[in-house]
Amino acid sequence: MEPVWFVLVAVMITAYVVLDGFDLGAGVLHLLIARTEEERRIVIRTIGPVWDGNEVWLIAGGGTLYFAFPLLYASSFSGFYLPLNIVLWLLVLRGIGIEFRMHIENQVWQSLFDGFFAISSALLAIFFGAALGNVVRGVPLGVDHFFFEPLWTNFRTGADTGILDWYTCSVAVFALVALVVHGALYVALKTEGAVNEKSRKLARRLVPLLIVLTAFGVPVTAAVRPRTLHNFSEYPLAYVIPLVVAVSLAAMWVFERRAKEKAAFLSSCAYIATMLAGVAAALYPSLLPSSGDPARDITIYNAATGEYALRVGLIWWGLGMCLAFGYFVFVYRMFRGKVRLEDGHGY
Repeated sequence: MEPVWFVLVAVMITAYVVLDGFDLGAGVLHLLIARTEEERRIVIRTIGPVWDGNEVWLIAGGGTLYFAFPLLYASSFSGFYLPLNIVLWLLVLRGIGIEFRMHIENQVWQSLFDGFFAISSALLAIFFGAALGNVVRGVPLGVDHFFFEPLWTNFRTGADTGILDWYTCSVAVFALVALVVHGALYVALKTEGAVNEKSRKLARRLVPLLIVLTAFGVPVTAAVRPRTLHNFSEYPLAYVIPLVVAVSLAAMWVFERRAKEKAAFLSSCAYIATMLAGVAAALYPSLLPSSGDPARDITIYNAATGEYALRVGLIWWGLGMCLAFGYFVFVYRMFRGKVRLEDGHGY
């Protein structure tokens, strides 16, 4: 059952990044492309009906992780205590920025909340990217599978690592660019006029940068942690993943240039999902690798809860996911199409 739950957790994390990823990207775009109050309201309206629902996947993913792999949950939450608290406050500030600006008719307060929304969205993308970099690079796990990392040390990879070093900061920048492109393509899909044109222009400029970062990211990651290539060597079928990544990047570029907004956004979804699938394939069966002795890795086998609990939990997980999926289908169908201020959805 452990491999099944590994896949389920990976799917839920991927769903969160794909869905809330365009929310975060739209938040960063909020002050980059929206110059007037009308344009800012349009950008917020593109995510207004769905942003809080998208974050359900983060909560559900955390709950699933706690249920299926409690050792990983305990170790990561103790080792990453400071950054996780920062992420919590950023999520709160982001919600405040979205909701409060619509209830106070004052330019000064609205500008403050716009700043909360944009800055917290950008920092969340950066921190999530740095967290991914830590997982791929590995952390200094002890014999008891627990660890502590300061926020930074000497910014080098190796034995004395911090949460932030040159590699994790590079992954953070990569995550920010990927989510801004994802958000720009979504905003272009949902809008018309000036906001649509500005979003497409920004995406057109950033996609080449994303291609370069993706191309350099693979050899850099292999240099930092050579074990990431082991599963690809052992299971050649896994090389389909980088092929799909390359195809989705090319499709993103071509469809955006041809103004095929839906196809470009779906290509971005495929790109993000496949990139995360590649990370999962590289790590398996590890959940949190050690930066030192590989024997100290937290894996799906030494971190899993009991076999009986995993089997029974699969039933309840399936029922819960059916309800969540039905809700998402309903919401996205209800708010499909282009957004306009005259529609009036409370944003």
